[in-house]
Amino acid sequence: MNKHQHHTNNAVLGAPKSWDQAQLPCDALSITRTECDGIPAVVSYWKPSDNELAILAGGGLIALWVIGSTMPPVMLAVDAQ
Repeated sequence: MNKHQHHTNNAVLGAPKSWDQAQLPCDALSITRTECDGIPAVVSYWKPSDNELAILAGGGLIALWVIGSTMPPVMLAVDAQ
């Protein structure tokens, strides 16, 4: 997936202060700070490549990876832009 600059983006996240870029690179990510049912939320937008779209159309799955040993509350959604 390729990160996508969305018209609602209003902030940028960088790698955590202690992040080891040599072990696993972490680029800046444009985000939208917003709310979901009154709860603060952060949204990033991603666009699948043509190859990924073909895999999804063939029944492939979307995998959400979170670095660490647990999973914070997350949500995946489709946005028409």
